[in-house]
Amino acid sequence: MAKDSPHQTHYTRQVHHLLAKVYGRSAVKDSLLDRAIEYFEHEEFKPSDDKTSPEDSQLDLMQRTERHSNLLSICNSILELAEAESFSENNRKSAQFLGSIQLLSPTEGKRVASSNEQSKSVYKAVLCLRLLDQLIIEGQVVEPHILKYLNDISPDQYVDFINTDKEGYERFIAQVKIPLIMAALLQDIGNYHPKAQKILCGNDGKQDPFRTLEVKDRKELLQINYRETIKYLTEGIGIPAFVGNTKKERDEFKLNEQEKLMFIRQLLKQSVNPKNSIGNVLKVPQIYTSIILSTKSSYNYKLLPQVFQVLNKNAELGACSQSVVDALYKITGMFPQGFGVVYMPSGEFGEQGDCYEYAIVNGLYPKEAEQPNCRMTTRKLTFIGFGQNTVIKNTSNLYFTKTAKKLASLSKERLNEILELLSSNSQERKELDLLPRCWHANEFFSVKANQNLWNKSDT
Repeated sequence: MAKDSPHQTHYTRQVHHLLAKVYGRSAVKDSLLDRAIEYFEHEEFKPSDDKTSPEDSQLDLMQRTERHSNLLSICNSILELAEAESFSENNRKSAQFLGSIQLLSPTEGKRVASSNEQSKSVYKAVLCLRLLDQLIIEGQVVEPHILKYLNDISPDQYVDFINTDKEGYERFIAQVKIPLIMAALLQDIGNYHPKAQKILCGNDGKQDPFRTLEVKDRKELLQINYRETIKYLTEGIGIPAFVGNTKKERDEFKLNEQEKLMFIRQLLKQSVNPKNSIGNVLKVPQIYTSIILSTKSSYNYKLLPQVFQVLNKNAELGACSQSVVDALYKITGMFPQGFGVVYMPSGEFGEQGDCYEYAIVNGLYPKEAEQPNCRMTTRKLTFIGFGQNTVIKNTSNLYFTKTAKKLASLSKERLNEILELLSSNSQERKELDLLPRCWHANEFFSVKANQNLWNKSDT
């Protein structure tokens, strides 16, 4: 169980706890991952000729029901943190959710890979929800299962679905959005099967599981992951036990649950080689998340805004759909949520100043993909807890070489002076670039008063 921190707001604590509930490891073994590992180990070492007694069958059913209940509870928690009563509020809450995960994740040091591994599936699930919305709005969704639960709601009406047909919207959440979240959370669970762990950690269990694997091992791992994930979904979780009174209710319940299970299987299967299928709604966020929350030793925070270069290359090679990549680009823009932007402020007459300031990306759907929606975090070279929301233009953003060159004319003394004001200690100053292209905002976010980057105040 994640420990409470006095340095976190209630919201930040909720995100922190949720991440631990999904891929955390603890002595009480109560996370989604712990439950899956326990299942895999039990199945792996169960004799093949083992006859199941009625008592064992009853125990298996109870365990399946408990795993399903746990998974459903986590999905509902994710929905609660990512969605609200309107399309715009869904986007604001999702920006806060994604940004908080990024800002809670270390961007330097030895813990990057293990922390990112713990956060990836939840981050991906939130992206899947927003991407599904955008694809429906664009009229790109032709999947019969999804269209069935859209209840003849047109792409133009979709943003107001909740007000047009509240009951239909709730059914859509239960039959489409919840299974999508489940697919996102379970997609890589098979990597924790003992056979997969043997490849990742070696026979002695001492190898770095995040190292680059040989092609042969990588292929074998992908096969094990897919096979064991599907097995865990169908046999380890399956369909929950019916609780009700009438045969009609039971039949309807079973039909709904079987449909959900089939849809999750379809998402997992088609995400392996999605072409133009609905599998892209899982595959594209998977690729995006694997870069933003990378577990590779080559992880470099400065390169995160180049994520769409990788996605476009994948689309070019046929690994995913270009139109779905473009849809995600509309949602996130070039700069991921929670990314630290360094920019040159303008004077009251629009002239460029002789310093730079810090901001954090805090909003989805930028009007221009390269111009992120941000919250100012410094003013006149002083950190502030309640900055204004602003759009950082390319001409001000030091991430772009052309803009950085404008500040290159400043003297080394002036740049050192700025750095002294914006870094917390002399040791940190030695490690920072004299002319930074971005900044690591984790330390700023670790202060409770600075965690309200998504409140509605623009003062």
